[in-house]
Amino acid sequence: MPPRLLLYDDAIAREWQPFAATRPIGELLFGTETLRARVEARLGLVCQAHVAAESLRHFDEPEAPPCTLGGAEEPSGDRVYLSSRFVPDEQIALDFEEATVLLGESGPVGAWLPDGERFPAAALAGRWPRWPRRRVVGTLLASAWELMASNPGRIMADAHRFPDHGVPSGVHRLGTGRVAVSHDSEVEPGVILDTTEGPVIVDAGACVHAPCRIVGPAYLGIGSVLLGGVVAHSSIGPACRIHGEVRTTIMLGFSNKAHEGYLGHAVVGKWVNLGAMTTNSDLKNTYRSVKATVGGRTIDTGLMKAGCLVGDHVRTGIGTLINTGTVIGAGTSMSGGDLVSGWVPPFSWGAAGAWTEYDIERFIATATTVMARRHVEMTARMRRHCRTVFAATAPSRLEMER
Repeated sequence: MPPRLLLYDDAIAREWQPFAATRPIGELLFGTETLRARVEARLGLVCQAHVAAESLRHFDEPEAPPCTLGGAEEPSGDRVYLSSRFVPDEQIALDFEEATVLLGESGPVGAWLPDGERFPAAALAGRWPRWPRRRVVGTLLASAWELMASNPGRIMADAHRFPDHGVPSGVHRLGTGRVAVSHDSEVEPGVILDTTEGPVIVDAGACVHAPCRIVGPAYLGIGSVLLGGVVAHSSIGPACRIHGEVRTTIMLGFSNKAHEGYLGHAVVGKWVNLGAMTTNSDLKNTYRSVKATVGGRTIDTGLMKAGCLVGDHVRTGIGTLINTGTVIGAGTSMSGGDLVSGWVPPFSWGAAGAWTEYDIERFIATATTVMARRHVEMTARMRRHCRTVFAATAPSRLEMER
């Protein structure tokens, strides 16, 4: 029997706000596929579950495995545990005879456990038993900001998996890089595919309207639509609608930026709607490293360009302006007007300087309508997930109101 694969969110991954509040980190897009799918392909195994925070116990998303608590899963059969932040660069040989820690360049990134051996809960804080060590090759991502900054390089590394069939009739190709346009996608005449700096990948069922310029490395996911403008150095997940200028950004999927406005050096969750002319800053006037705040904690991103992190189910009104390094919690609904800065707790309602708590039942009703428009059902388990996350994040909103 092949071993079971589980991905775990360690203490660092659980601080990847605003995304860790609503989803296991393995379900974030990186390059052309999720972190989970990337591990599954390297190991030739299907992930059985995410070991995640207790507040994610009702997580429910099509095609994604469920969440379980560390140590609560049944220790039957051989198992491989890998950090959800780890991106393996090569196949991991699974030929161990005893419990073995998998060691990356900066420390442990997982373990192989034989039948009956329980996952050590202390490992979530980086404390592993004195088991034998085995080296593995890959990258351990430190933050969601690093995920964003590393994404163009990951698209380039993924490009070989997509065949270059040339460009459709009437489409202009610049440079000699790879162009991978799926046979069942549509790219209208007049579109410019700029491969000077990297490949352009248009996945199945996607549509690119003219006039539009895609600057590689860039990936347009299954069923997404580019309505015009410029998309550069970005990964656009499935079923998105994009217009305006988007640069060095990851959009997880099922989100809309269907109007003019700038989105740069950002990570955007699922089911987000950015109203017309929503625009973010991604560069300080001083050109210094951008600092971001989550709750009462400030971190230095180490990046000169760092725009915003936008959680699942966020909605912005027309003309919304978002400052450099802003982190917007899931489920937030904001009107346009004043500049939004710093940390906006999950399920906030209002505008900068005037936030109140979003009524959870109103949120669920709206989210149900939004998802139905894409023929996705808001299941009873999803509703429980929303209520559980709402309750778990209540302390952050209490701080906001003081």
